Amino acid sequence: MTTTFKISQMDRATADGFVQTVHWTASQVDGDFTASTYSTASFTKEDGINYVPYSELTESAVVEWVKTFLGAEGVAAVDAALAQNIELQKNPVTATGTPWSAAA
Repeated sequence: MTTTFKISQMDRATADGFVQTVHWTASQVDGDFTASTYSTASFTKEDGINYVPYSELTESAVVEWVKTFLGAEGVAAVDAALAQNIELQKNPVTATGTPWSAAA
C-alpha cells in the first residue's frame, strides 16, 4: 500500500515567514479500508532546512521536510502503523456490543 502524506497547516513567524510547525497527515487506502494519522513537525532555523520564502513553498517540498524530520525509520514506522490499522479493520481482534442486542 502507498502512504500519502499531506500538509494540513503550517505555523510561521510573521516577521520573516519562517515555518516553525508543520501539521501533517498520512493515510493509506486498501479498497474499502482507510487508515490515517495526524502529527506535527517543529523546526528551528538551526535545523539546517534551507530557507525558502513562504510564498514559494510547495506541498511536495514541505512533505519532504516532514519525511526528513521523521527519518527513514520514522517514515517506515508510519507506513507500518497504517498498514497494521488496516489489517485490524479487515480482521478485528476485538468487538463491542451486548449479546442480547445481537441480530437473530
